Amino acid sequence: MVNTHLLYPLALTFIPGVGSQKAKHLIAYCSGAEAVFRATPKELLRVPGIGEVLSSNLATSRTLDRAKEEMDFMEKNGVEALFYLDKNYPERLRQCEDSPVILYKKGGADLNAQRVVSIVGTRQATPYGRHLCEGLVAGFAELNYEVLIISGLAYGIDICAHRAALKNNLPTAGIVAHGLETLYPRQHSHTAAEMIAQGGALLSDFTSGSAMAPGNFVRRNRIVAGISDATIVVESAAGGGSLITANMAFDYARDVMALPARVGDKTSEGCLKLIKTNKAALIETAADVAYNLGWDVPKKAPVQQLLFPPDLSETENLLLKFLSDGGEAQSIDSICRGTELSMPIVSSTLLNLEFEGLVKALPGKMFVVAR
Repeated sequence: MVNTHLLYPLALTFIPGVGSQKAKHLIAYCSGAEAVFRATPKELLRVPGIGEVLSSNLATSRTLDRAKEEMDFMEKNGVEALFYLDKNYPERLRQCEDSPVILYKKGGADLNAQRVVSIVGTRQATPYGRHLCEGLVAGFAELNYEVLIISGLAYGIDICAHRAALKNNLPTAGIVAHGLETLYPRQHSHTAAEMIAQGGALLSDFTSGSAMAPGNFVRRNRIVAGISDATIVVESAAGGGSLITANMAFDYARDVMALPARVGDKTSEGCLKLIKTNKAALIETAADVAYNLGWDVPKKAPVQQLLFPPDLSETENLLLKFLSDGGEAQSIDSICRGTELSMPIVSSTLLNLEFEGLVKALPGKMFVVAR
């Protein structure tokens, strides 16, 4: 049965004019999704950013009925709804300000796996690009890295990445730009079924019955960028959709990597642009990805006692204690989860601690206490 505590969070997503950020604002201000629907119009008007129109939409909307219909659909079709405040929501994605309030999931993939990588690229993939993509995914398996491969189930590099993961017995999840009652393109339905059967998943933040629209793909791309440790671009035109995903990942402070090809090739212009503008690291193999993400950083034994300067702020002391107690390199995401601080605060504090010589940055945006 679908959990009834999802009813009110689901209902919020059906209210006209209430996107993910406004919904989170309302939930925080009212201390819960259900409390939003209990609030009076006068109380809602006190919420910053919620005007009379939105207040009226909240007060008169019959969205609870629509949410119940969605819950019936989920139960009949084996779809799970992940609420952004629940433990099973992907932690990496939760750190993104515009992450969806509800993420729909079909399949058993562990979205909080230790290693998650997005692979994107052109729909007009060349044989060379497909060869690069297949070799990269095969390299993860050869190096015994259990990597969750994320992509968008589109033609070209996307479907190549999913099929390469299946071939190498790696889990893979596809992010789609529509509800989970259908699949676009339909030709990839068999691959999608294989992905689910092999421990992967289909994911979307679109409700059932959502109409296809050009803007859906940009909205989908933010999940591709935010749910992983890194976004790897394999072949992209200068203005390709993959560059949108890569730039989103860059803005989320995630690693971006690109596989270059011959200068002058249209399908390489986007990758070269990312590399030239220092938005992406140039990689050739899975080993390069592992190095950039710090997967092989050795663990260190925790220090029994560590004295910090007395003039540090409370936040700086909290981060240093977390890193010291962990005894090993930590990513920004793991630090955010462990300290319950936002990514902007963690990033700026780590930078200050680096300047003070108290924290050391390692490849892959991993951090340890400087010894």
